[in-house]
Amino acid sequence: MLKKFLLLVLVIIALPFVAALFVDKTYSVTTQVIIDKPVTEVFDYVKQLKNQDNFSVWAQMDPDMQKSYRGSDGMVGFVAGWESDKDDVGAGEQEIMRIDEGKRIDYELRFFRPFESTDLAFMETQALSANQTQVIWGFDGHLDYPMNLMFLFMDFEGMIGKDLDQGLTQLKSVLEAQ
Repeated sequence: MLKKFLLLVLVIIALPFVAALFVDKTYSVTTQVIIDKPVTEVFDYVKQLKNQDNFSVWAQMDPDMQKSYRGSDGMVGFVAGWESDKDDVGAGEQEIMRIDEGKRIDYELRFFRPFESTDLAFMETQALSANQTQVIWGFDGHLDYPMNLMFLFMDFEGMIGKDLDQGLTQLKSVLEAQ
């Protein structure tokens, strides 16, 4: 009887780990907005990482977070770091990895706390007309095994998509007010 009970406990403990083997480890989110400003004006604004403080939901989650910067903003290699006592903000840094002038900026996000992860993000701009620009904000993330099991219980794409949408709406407001 004790052996059957221990076997049952072992199966219950092992089941989530086995299930996690079959759960995807990556996710990808893209959102977009149309801004009534010329593409050069929009791109010049979004390529400055410090400007994310004016529109990014994440940058505004803790007004008391400590921020640090290395390099020249708007240039490849620029790093913007953050550290907060709030668990939902944590600590990490974002680095500009590549700039295709007037078109796309690629970032690497390095999260240190509350969990470690390295993910990729980008912003793209495309002229729709002389005074109208489409901005696409994308994020590619991952959770290593067995943490990827959280994908079954949490909608990461929906949560991050909501934050990106809110940020782009704020970006539109900021730029169109100028």
